[in-house]
Parts: sequence; structure tokens; C-alpha cells
Amino acid sequence: MLLEKPAINRELKSLEISSDLVIVGGGLSGVCAAIAAARLGLKVSLVQDRPVLGGNSSSEVRLWILGATSHMGNNNRWARESGIINEIMIENLFSNKEGNPIIFDSILLDKVKKEKNISLFLNTSVYHVNKSDNDTISSVIGYCSQNETKYEFNSKLFCDCSGDGIVGFLSGAAFRMGAESSDEFGEQFAPTIEYGELLGHSIYFYSKDTGSPVKYNPPSFALDVSKEIPRYKSFNSKDFGCRLWWIEYGGRKDTVHDTEEIKWELWKIVYGVWNHIKNSGEFPEAENLTLEWVGTIPGKRESRRFEGDYMIVQQDIVEQRKHKDAVAFGGWSIDLHPGDGVFSEKPGCNQWHSKGIYQIPYRSLYSRNISNLFFAGRIISSSHVAFGSTRVMATSAFLGQAVGNAAYLCLQKNCSPKELYTLNHIDELQSYL
Repeated sequence: MLLEKPAINRELKSLEISSDLVIVGGGLSGVCAAIAAARLGLKVSLVQDRPVLGGNSSSEVRLWILGATSHMGNNNRWARESGIINEIMIENLFSNKEGNPIIFDSILLDKVKKEKNISLFLNTSVYHVNKSDNDTISSVIGYCSQNETKYEFNSKLFCDCSGDGIVGFLSGAAFRMGAESSDEFGEQFAPTIEYGELLGHSIYFYSKDTGSPVKYNPPSFALDVSKEIPRYKSFNSKDFGCRLWWIEYGGRKDTVHDTEEIKWELWKIVYGVWNHIKNSGEFPEAENLTLEWVGTIPGKRESRRFEGDYMIVQQDIVEQRKHKDAVAFGGWSIDLHPGDGVFSEKPGCNQWHSKGIYQIPYRSLYSRNISNLFFAGRIISSSHVAFGSTRVMATSAFLGQAVGNAAYLCLQKNCSPKELYTLNHIDELQSYL
């Protein structure tokens, strides 16, 4: 038995970790960035604040992975991301044809753990950034709640794949939140204040047929959806999971700091929907159904977007503009949602599908004012309108691979992310991709 004398104050266990690249965020963008860099020989610290990898595609949220295909029979029907995300998708198709989200978690964990150059830190939240000067990060500090350990991650290069951009925010990187006016970039799709300037969060649920009748007593906080939700007649007993993407809320809130409040509102909706299905008398076919799973954290669509040396705008997508520093492509529709989400009388989304894929430039993947900070995922440099397309996960993962390769070249050539472009090394980066 370990006995310690009483103390006025005790300190947490602290460890210092040094690597070539620190990636904060273990969604698909962070996973692909880490694997790409590790395979080129970089020592990578992958820091994830959740117990599993995958972000919105993990078993905690269970969103399908979408990208350039832009859905079914649209113009980009045969478009497909290549590289590491394609590798992951093929592995999942082979090992997990039933689409079990728990198995997908294990596939992602296995892909990362097979890379000997990746050190994975789960359940570790970054909360502080140290800087050597105004525009250079020297380390980030994280805390793991499971082992009561504080980590200091040191590196020359950092990549923020955290979704909300915690490293970018704490380091002072320039960012935006909300929608630009149509005057700023001449974007015809720029939303009005009445429509809403942010996309909200969603929580999904799944049901199961038990083979015998199941009663349901709702919690006291469940909403009466027939009174609160204009589109309540759209609910039915057969829809579950991603089909209920339009159970969305939070577009009028601060989608970073109000996330817990938004989550509670979504829980009120979900349990209200299930109460409506089970107890309204309109769904006799639901008699044997039980509520098998409800998300415990919301799938988040939008929060901060960080400024690079180039901001992708609506015209880049609509006109399919060419960029000499193209390192990836997108193809999802410009997909904007009303700020009131499920409480809106407007349609759940407003989509515009391009006639083909569009290029994403390297200049949108690093901070314009923090010299050693990359971005990948939904927080890259784009306007709110363009973000409606660039935000989806397969595109985010594709961008992560580009950043992993760029980080390797930066260290090889002893240059910053910006200098990789200004010193004309883009051709070499493109050849790696």
C-alpha cells in the first residue's frame, strides 16, 4: 500500500514528450495526417481528447463518411478520394461490411498503432500553448483525465485538427466565426441573418426490434415534438442514425462554448421524438421497438475557421478554379442549413451541387500569422459558404494527408509551412501526393 504524508499542495504527474510533429485532434484528418507523416519517417505525437479515434465518424457520433461523391446520382457520382482515407475505407469494407461503428473504431486504432512512429495519447485535452515568440509555438500542454497526467508536447511543427481549433485559438491564430456578408467576397449564397450564420449540431439514435412489446416512459425533460417542431410529421419509426441528420440545433448559439447547452437541447428533442413514436398512437408498428442507442456527444458541424494565405470562397467551387498549389480536391455540395435547425420552418438544408470536383490550395492549410501551425479538417481557411462543402470528413481526411506530407518536406528543407510555398517547393509536395 502506498502511503503519502499530508501536503498543502500536490502536483500532477508531468511528462515531457518531444516529436517532429504534434497533431492535436484524432478525427479522420488527424489520423491521416499522422499516418502520412509517420510513413515518411517523422516521429508524431497524436493527441486526441476522446477515448476513440474518428471524430464524427466514431462510435460516439456515428456519422457516415462523405466527400467528393456528393451523394448518389449527382454530378460527382464516380469521384473518390485516394490515398490513406481510401485505404481506410477499403479496409473497413473488407473487415466491416455490416458497418458496425465499434469495429470501425478498432480499424482506426489498428491503423494508427501499426505505425511505430506514432505515439497516441487518447483522452488528452490540450488546454495551453507555449510560444517562443509572437508567431511561433514551442509546445502545447494537455491533460489526460484517465491517468491524472499532464503532458508537454514539444515540436518544431504543429497541426490543429481539433475541429474547434483549440491550438489555433490559444496561439493567437487569426480566425473567423459566423458568415461573411455577400459584399465581402461577392458570394451569392452568403446567408442572411434571418437564415442563420452557423450550422448547428446533431445527435443520432438507433432502435431495435426486440420481438415483443416494449413500453417507454420518457424522461421529464423530453420535448413534446408535436408542439415544438414544425416538421414533426416527418418523423417515422423506420428512420434512424444518419437519416435523422436534420435533428439539428445550435446555429444561433456559440457553437464552441455553448456545446453542452446545445447537447441538452438535442437530448430533449431525441427523447421527445422517441416518445412521439412510441406513445402517440400513430406508429403501431413501433410496438416491439426499443431505444438501443443515443449519442452522448453531438456531431458538430461548424465553429471557428482559421485564416491562411488563401481563403476558399464560393467561386472556387462553382467555377472550379485552378490553383498552382492544389494539394487536394472536394466535391460535396455547398450545403448550408438554417440557423434554427429542427425548430425552423425552412427546409433542413439548402444544397448546390457543382458540375465536378474543385481544387483545394495548400495556402489554405496553414496559419497566416502563426509560423509553424498547420490546419486540417473543417477549420481550414474558407468562407462560411465554401465551408458548406469543404467541411465533410473524406475531404478533411484528404487534407490531413497533404499536411502530413508537407510537414515532412518542411523539416527536410528547414522551412516554415508558408516558405514551402514561397520557396517554390509545391511541385515536390504534389509529387509526394
